Amino acid sequence: MKAVGVVVEYNPFHNGHFYHISQSKSKSNADVVIAVMSGHFLQRGEPALVDKWQRTKMALNNGVDIVIELPYVFCTGHATLFAEGAMQLLEAIGCTNFAFGSEEGSIQPFLNTYSILKKHEEHYNALIKQYVTTGISYPQSLYKAYEELRQIDGNQTIDLSQPNNILGYHYIEAAKRLNLSIEPMTIPRIQAGFHDDINTDSTIASATGIRKAIFEQKSLGEVKQFVPAESYILLENWQRQYNAFIQWETFWPYLRFSILRNTPEQLTRFADVSEGIEFALIKAAKKSDSFSQFMTQIKSKRYTWTRLQRMVTHIYTGITKEQLHQSTTPSYIRLLGMTKKGQAYLSEHKKQFLLPLISRVAATNDPMLQLDIRATDLYALGVELSSGKRIASDYQTPPIRI
Repeated sequence: MKAVGVVVEYNPFHNGHFYHISQSKSKSNADVVIAVMSGHFLQRGEPALVDKWQRTKMALNNGVDIVIELPYVFCTGHATLFAEGAMQLLEAIGCTNFAFGSEEGSIQPFLNTYSILKKHEEHYNALIKQYVTTGISYPQSLYKAYEELRQIDGNQTIDLSQPNNILGYHYIEAAKRLNLSIEPMTIPRIQAGFHDDINTDSTIASATGIRKAIFEQKSLGEVKQFVPAESYILLENWQRQYNAFIQWETFWPYLRFSILRNTPEQLTRFADVSEGIEFALIKAAKKSDSFSQFMTQIKSKRYTWTRLQRMVTHIYTGITKEQLHQSTTPSYIRLLGMTKKGQAYLSEHKKQFLLPLISRVAATNDPMLQLDIRATDLYALGVELSSGKRIASDYQTPPIRI
């Protein structure tokens, strides 16, 4: 059986994701689709709308055959780390291809971009340093350096101001740098842009637009046309059981406590907290009644919203720099769920997997897995704060079977 891999968050699973899955399977001529999915905290440094079990069910009901978890170490990391973890897991579980959505829609410009940046690596790094010294953010410096560099080459390259192009490039870069055998392919994004609000004249919307509509309108009815029926039912069930969907505002009392219980020196131990920001974090936490008020006070040219969210994610979960960086490669494949076809694939190929397959977390004391378990427990604490009800722990939940 042949497998195509995808890297996902499904926050939540929507019609655009359904299109991506069906196109990935068709264009790769694969028998199964394997999704490596972020757990309870995501790449932009925020808690997931609903827990990973509900998002696994959404995936398995809409064309994905196997869902494995991207460990906390990678799913809350910057784009390079995120991509490295995901690519290594898809390689380890035997995917022959990986398919990502992009604004570009064609794979050759991605390969051209990789070749150009590799060829001119020294010049590129010098340009980045030059732009950083002007006071602009690191992501802006990367973009400006790239735009200057691409002018010297005649080959078609990608627009790295587009979010899905950026992630797609990092997937390819990771696969090339790590010398993986998995082959890339891209599926063009259709209709909705990454940050676009929902458009009622369409059935396609971004996950960002869907979440914004849910939180602003406080009604699921506003997004029903943008998600598959199975996703909508699971979202309805979640809302009925837990009263509210999850965002940083839900966690604010606990996050505020997590910041204020530490001294400035202690805060610098946590992952991604750079020296100097610790005083601003404490000052803003003392004065802020909400997460949005807190973030508005600390955001600056140097510290982007996403970078700050990653910082506070690690403060909330208590993950230190040492813990986050003690390993740069996955040490296991954590199975979250499978269909019957997915189970058949696992039975046929598991002896060839490059990493051990874990279906029950009690079976190992792996330090990387312990961070995932901690993240689940602290996500559950936030859910309980808002609803008075608990979600299932990692120890209580076996892989979901559809």
